[in-house]
Amino acid sequence: MNAITQMIMQQLSGGASRTIAQRLGVSESTANTAVQVAVPLLLAALARNASVPQGAENLHQAINKDHHDGSILDNLMGYLGNPQTANGAGILSHVFGGQRPAIENNLAQATGMDQGSAGSLLETLAPVVMGAVGQAQQQNGLDPSGLSNLLNKQEQQAEANAPGVMGMLNSMLDQNKDGSSMDDLQRMAANFFK
Repeated sequence: MNAITQMIMQQLSGGASRTIAQRLGVSESTANTAVQVAVPLLLAALARNASVPQGAENLHQAINKDHHDGSILDNLMGYLGNPQTANGAGILSHVFGGQRPAIENNLAQATGMDQGSAGSLLETLAPVVMGAVGQAQQQNGLDPSGLSNLLNKQEQQAEANAPGVMGMLNSMLDQNKDGSSMDDLQRMAANFFK
């Protein structure tokens, strides 16, 4: 597991996981499984969006402009009790674009949740993931290129540690089903945080 994913998973264990399960109306084990798929999915999408210079620049600016500095992690339980305080839907529209419904459907099928719950989970987790990425950017003084490199390394570590999950993520992100998600992600990066 990569460092950012591991840090997020530690934050989301215990009471946070129970709160998520209660909000979504699913069992705690289902919520845990869904979080374990959704967090790497969000990070992989961010990494791929940031793999092109304009995508990295847009993500870097969005983190600074929208104050994704990791402070959301300081009161995670408070946020999880009222996730509407952050713009999770807006983040998802930038990260996934028109693929969002298909990704929610795939996440639902992979975890046994319904599509609405999968969407709510992604909306809840997107600001947390952005906060963790923003915290890493701030702590390491990263410019857009450095942010892109960090996310790329995180994705490579995830691939090495969980190739099955990453294979599933790749298929979720491959919008036009040509076997490569890179062209799809480059299209999304062109629209990223305009």
